[in-house]
Amino acid sequence: MSGILEGKRILITGVLLESSIAFHTARLAQEQGAEVILTGFGRLTLVERIAKRLPKPVQVLELDVSNAEHLDTLADRVREHLPTLDGVVHSIGFAPQDALGGNFLNTPWESVATAMHVSAYSLKALTMACLPLMQDGGAVVGLTFDAQFAWPKYDWMGPAKAALEATSRYLARDLGERDIRVNLVSAGPIGSMAAKSIPGFEDLAATWDQRSPLKWDISNPEPAGRGVVALLSDWFPKTTGEIVHVDGGLHAIGA
Repeated sequence: MSGILEGKRILITGVLLESSIAFHTARLAQEQGAEVILTGFGRLTLVERIAKRLPKPVQVLELDVSNAEHLDTLADRVREHLPTLDGVVHSIGFAPQDALGGNFLNTPWESVATAMHVSAYSLKALTMACLPLMQDGGAVVGLTFDAQFAWPKYDWMGPAKAALEATSRYLARDLGERDIRVNLVSAGPIGSMAAKSIPGFEDLAATWDQRSPLKWDISNPEPAGRGVVALLSDWFPKTTGEIVHVDGGLHAIGA
């Protein structure tokens, strides 16, 4: 039986450790029949090492989403390995340490600007860089952490995720005529590298233990990866501008 991504070509950012949602997205995408290409920033040798744990070999391209040259050359560099793309996964977020951990009122604009650029604007920048490869339409899927609420210690990553969510809706509006769907998965907390860089992450995880209707396992990124793969597939042909919560249902629960 063929998989739900059979014949599709997917670019995936953000694979850094085996505990990342992006890694499990890449693994599941391959298992579901996709050809996958990865991008990495900074520690490329680490990404290449982790990539060897995927079911099939993959190419890793260097990509700093705040580097105009990297973005301008991305389509040509992808074409050296894949002729077209059907899907793009945005799993990128960063805020300087002084923008996290309870320093919200004192964070300087320079740090806020970095968080916004890397975590939100990059969705637009990455999508436009890949657009020449998506002539026949496709799907862009990003990862967010529910921006409806102010979370403990999350500080300026919260507004950055709110900007990411708004950016995805405007991209959905403008790319619909090209048959490109743009959606986000709002995942519950996962014990990944990104999460561990957030002061007070344990407090967030404890909230899920207490309040999510479905049992949540912070050590298991696969449910979120499944959500991403589903949105990359043709099983959501008319869904765009959406945020699918893969968080055990906590978003629906009050006090």
